Amino acid sequence: MPSVSVILITKNEAANIRDCLQSVSWADEIVVVDSGSTDDTVSICKEVGAQVYVHADWPGFGPQKNRALGYASKDWVFSIDADERVTPELRDELIHAMNEGGAQGFYLPRLSQFCGKFIHHSGWYPDYVLRLFKRGAGKFSDSLVHESVLLAGRTAKLKSPLLHYSYLTIDDVERKVEHYSTAAAQQMFQSGKRSSWLDAVLRAGWAFVRTYVLRLGMLDGSAGCNIAHMNARTTYLKYRKLEVLRSASH
Repeated sequence: MPSVSVILITKNEAANIRDCLQSVSWADEIVVVDSGSTDDTVSICKEVGAQVYVHADWPGFGPQKNRALGYASKDWVFSIDADERVTPELRDELIHAMNEGGAQGFYLPRLSQFCGKFIHHSGWYPDYVLRLFKRGAGKFSDSLVHESVLLAGRTAKLKSPLLHYSYLTIDDVERKVEHYSTAAAQQMFQSGKRSSWLDAVLRAGWAFVRTYVLRLGMLDGSAGCNIAHMNARTTYLKYRKLEVLRSASH
C-alpha cells in the first residue's frame, strides 16, 4: 500500500484548521509548517496528531510550501490549504489513484464557496489544481503568491471536487484583496514590470468583463457580480501598488 504525507502551511487558522485536518485524518502523516500563529492553530494541529514546524519568517507561498514538502517522508504528497476539505468521495478516489499509480501527479477539480454559495462559473470551476504527486517528482514554484506544483512526469485528472471555503464573509474578501494585491505587486516588481494609473484602470475593467461576461459570472447571480467586482478591485490595487513600489525605488 502506498503511503501519503499531507502537507500544509498555516498562520492564524484556528477557525479552519480542525475541520481541514479531520478531513485528511486517513493520511499516514500530516506535516504543518506554521509562520508564527498567535491563535490556537499550533496547539490544535498537535492535538490532532500533526507534525508542526514553526518558521516565523515569511518567504512567500511557494518557498513556504517547499519547506513543508521537505519534511514529508512518505511515498506520495498531498498538498492542502487550511480552508479546504477532502470529502469521503475524494478520499476514496485519491487512495485509488495512489494504488493504481498510473501517473506521477493528479489534478483535482476545486469547488469554491463565496460568502455562503458554491460557485460553478466566474472562472472558479472546475479550477483544476495539482495537489497529489509522488514525492521527489514535484516541487512548488518560488512564486510569492499563486504558487504551482512543478512536476516531472505524467499527470491525470480526478473527478471528485476538493471543497474550498475561501471567502466566508465580506471581511474575508477585503482582507484577501489587500493581501493578494500586495503580494502580486511585489512579485511583478521583482520581475521588472511597470504600471500606470491608466493601465490599472483598463486592466481592472477587463478583469470585471472577463469574470462576469466571458466566464459566465452572471450565471452565479449576485455572487458572480461580487466576484467580478472583487477581481477588478484586486487587479486595480496590484497595479497601483506596483506603481508605488517603482516610484519608491527611484
